[in-house]
Amino acid sequence: MGVLKNEVPSWIALFVWAGIQVGLFGYYFYYFHTDPRFAYTRRILGFGLAFARAPANCLNFNCMLILLPVCRNLLSFTRRYLCKCCLRSLRRLLDENISFHKLSAYAICFWTTIHTVAHCYNVEQYVAAQSSNTGFSVGNVSAYQLSSLGTGQCPVSAKATNWVNPICDRNSHSVLEAFKIFPAVSGIIITLTLIVIVFSATEFIRRSYFEIFWFTHHIFVIFFFFLLFHGLRGVVRSQDGSHDVSYCGDKFSDWGRVENGVLVEPKCPLPEFQSNTPSTYFWIIGPIVLYIIERLIRFARSFQKVTISKAVKHPSKVIELQMQKDGFSMEAGQYIFIKCPSISRTEWHPFTLTSSPEEDYFSVHIRIVGDWTEALAKAVGADEQEFQDPSKMPLLAVDGPFGTASEDWDQYEVDILVGAGIGVTPFASIMKHMWYTYIQSKENNVGNCKLKKVYFYWICPDTNAFEWFSDLLGHLEDQMDEKNCADFLTHKIFLTRGWDTNFARNVALHEEEEVDVVTGLQQKTNYGRPNWDQIFSKTSEDHPKTSIGVFFCGPAVLSDTLHAMSNKHSSADGAKFVYNKENF
Repeated sequence: MGVLKNEVPSWIALFVWAGIQVGLFGYYFYYFHTDPRFAYTRRILGFGLAFARAPANCLNFNCMLILLPVCRNLLSFTRRYLCKCCLRSLRRLLDENISFHKLSAYAICFWTTIHTVAHCYNVEQYVAAQSSNTGFSVGNVSAYQLSSLGTGQCPVSAKATNWVNPICDRNSHSVLEAFKIFPAVSGIIITLTLIVIVFSATEFIRRSYFEIFWFTHHIFVIFFFFLLFHGLRGVVRSQDGSHDVSYCGDKFSDWGRVENGVLVEPKCPLPEFQSNTPSTYFWIIGPIVLYIIERLIRFARSFQKVTISKAVKHPSKVIELQMQKDGFSMEAGQYIFIKCPSISRTEWHPFTLTSSPEEDYFSVHIRIVGDWTEALAKAVGADEQEFQDPSKMPLLAVDGPFGTASEDWDQYEVDILVGAGIGVTPFASIMKHMWYTYIQSKENNVGNCKLKKVYFYWICPDTNAFEWFSDLLGHLEDQMDEKNCADFLTHKIFLTRGWDTNFARNVALHEEEEVDVVTGLQQKTNYGRPNWDQIFSKTSEDHPKTSIGVFFCGPAVLSDTLHAMSNKHSSADGAKFVYNKENF
């Protein structure tokens, strides 16, 4: 049952995506390999024609898709307004936007390889057909004879018309000829651009040299510019229907031959060749327009005034920035991009919002790691005894907020929240909003809160990581005690390392105290890693026949474990765990 909930929608989407490409490849391969209008081009190229043109249409399809997953405003709008009425499983597909973006990129690389190899072969065939009486032939018509057709001008000339072979030099080299043809030159530029983008997007480059990844990824503009015009010169030619290919194939000597003012073979006039209408434009112009609108929205937002109303220095090299901006509206679990022009005019960095929608400001918690965060901390005065006055704070630009999987927390009766290290930040906003919504629904009958129980698990590598977030948990504990709702939230903190014998002895001495010796919270800290199998099994027993949302933010290894546990412990007649992971 877990597989049905968590995997099947993605499998269906993947099947549809792959099926469309198989269909496109099969249709256009058959079309270019059998259509009579391309018979004479096939005499020169053979299977190379179909193997070049069929992948081209699959490329168009994926180039149409690859921009859509990175239109963050479009995705947020779709999630908020268009998908509220959709099945939850369909809405969750939006959370796989980055994975789908990568998948489309892999497909572009695959089809580009086939398309490029096929056209390299085709150029060789064009050169061979022009330079010697060889090549594919049927009857008396050979590739060499077809290459002699034309106006007598070089086919690459703008004035040339009735040609089928773009190569005009009978003693040329295929590489040199390729650089004389615009589709070939533009194709080389497109391919080189693609290689740079793909190799600079590897995980090592992204993590170690993010600026390289960021800048090289933006040369996609070059990729799409040349892609738009790639097919305009129309190297692949088709003949018109006035020339009967099946009848005239064996009568090359009679093509266009006139005796006494009359064609000897009325069915065999000289074939008229023309370029095909480029189709790439129709595939990608829509997504390009959407992406331009996306960038214009981001550009306009970057000029909106953002005020840092308060900066708070937390332990463990964490700073909190509380900000205000006219017209800013957020949901719990969303994230924003921040730019500080005094540090860099081009760098935007994503941060999860830690405030709740009920508060009159929006905030982020930033761990000081790396050059940019260190420069930001210095700019707001984090390295001094007191922060700067708000009027002297650096100017910031904020883009967002953007939606994530965590927005769907209110779709379940029971939620399991799992944060690892700094991955806990989304849950600061979510848990505050959960509590406000729950208590408003219970006490004032405001809204209809479906959520009844929350389990929160936080896995930390050392004790210092507890400090800034434990204040929030302590505040929630006090409020739940005050409202007699202590059972609403069960939180467990796991310390995975950072203790020794003395530390363990100190913990043992305070074991009987009401609050934890490390965090000061009512719930005691656990030492070691969680037994997820046991946790999911117990939750399933406590909440039978319940849809349980599992929300995670953290490293991929733990994500895989939680995903597997969600599938394993779901059943048709028991609890159903629906896995959701943060992606930004």
